[in-house]
Amino acid sequence: MNDDAPGSRADLPAVSAGRPLNILIITQWFEPEPSAKGLAFAKALRDQGHSVEVLTGFPNYPGGKLYPGYRLKPVRVDTIDDIRVVRAPLYPSHDSSALRRIFNYASFAASALIVGMLCTKRPDVIYIYHLPATTGVAGALMSKLRGAPFVFDVQDLWPDTLRATGMMQNRHALALVERVCQFVYRRAARIVAVSAGIRDTLVSRGVPAEKIDVIYNWCDEQAIHEGTSAPAPAIMANRFNIVFAGTMGKAQALEAVLQAAKRVGAIHPEIQFVFIGSGVELEKLKSLKHQLELDNVVFVPRVRSQEIGAFLKAADALLVHLRDDPLFEITIPSKIQAYLAVGRPILLAVKGDAAAIIADGQCGVVAQPEDPADIAAAACKLYTMGEASRQTLAANAGKHYLQHFSLAIGARRSMDSLIKAVRD
Repeated sequence: MNDDAPGSRADLPAVSAGRPLNILIITQWFEPEPSAKGLAFAKALRDQGHSVEVLTGFPNYPGGKLYPGYRLKPVRVDTIDDIRVVRAPLYPSHDSSALRRIFNYASFAASALIVGMLCTKRPDVIYIYHLPATTGVAGALMSKLRGAPFVFDVQDLWPDTLRATGMMQNRHALALVERVCQFVYRRAARIVAVSAGIRDTLVSRGVPAEKIDVIYNWCDEQAIHEGTSAPAPAIMANRFNIVFAGTMGKAQALEAVLQAAKRVGAIHPEIQFVFIGSGVELEKLKSLKHQLELDNVVFVPRVRSQEIGAFLKAADALLVHLRDDPLFEITIPSKIQAYLAVGRPILLAVKGDAAAIIADGQCGVVAQPEDPADIAAAACKLYTMGEASRQTLAANAGKHYLQHFSLAIGARRSMDSLIKAVRD
């Protein structure tokens, strides 16, 4: 794209914060892949009067296979809703192998640096989404070479996440990752933290508090609301449905929820747990269901984002569960935003920041993670409290999303961070 092309600086209106900016978003995941900072985010920044370009990989997440219509090549340039998307090659993988996942992340980082330098226009500021030790390093080097400051988005803490999920246990490797992360944090002009707990932890590790902005994630609002008009799935008929939608991996520790379902079934057999999605633990969970002889647990294969809204809207309650690990006390699972946006009561079994959101919004019931008895008690509480009380929780959830988590609010705050990065 040259400076005379549509969408260039000359065609952009003046904005109150100053001249229009050329913004480069670097993210390993982008449309058609699910991503918290995907196409909707890019368009929201553009709609504030700026030029936006995206540097990303070839779509393969979450299945680890290239999406139909894509094949690996040195570079591919797409235009999606007038957003220029430059794709760099990578090693497609997203399974339980730590080595293959490392190749996936590292291959994108290496190729993104080369492709970004050769095939993207010079940015005024760079927004780097996620993975500090790989994408963050590539972005930091590009920032140096292109003379543009960058904002780094911390979705979760490395190496803490690697340790907690079991992806990496070698202490020397973890120490190396920590040093790399500190390099990225030092180089960043601004840092976006998605929870107050992450901000506080970064400050405790020497990152200046004044350059950190807490900006919550949002959900795919369009897809969620498009799906809510669809009829309720047949498998949910005539039951009180508690729905979990998303990845079923080690971090979710859903064995405890199946143990809770066993307890619930003995008291209220009309309560059904519905698990929608995929993940490395799915087959183990199906085996456990068989071992426990659970007839109140249903597994549904992963559905398109445009279809998930029907399941969420038909749910009587929506479930969030993570392992009982200190890392997850400062984590806000991305499904919380989708659950809030669709306006349903939430059963949350996570400590810390996530629990505070549910309590502050008065939009659900909080249980102890990995505690089958407490999770079962919370499920029974939601069932027995009655429809009127659940409707109050549901209304509170929708209101809480609009006030604190919407795309409009998040994009505006993100733009403020980008402008501060340029001015500083």
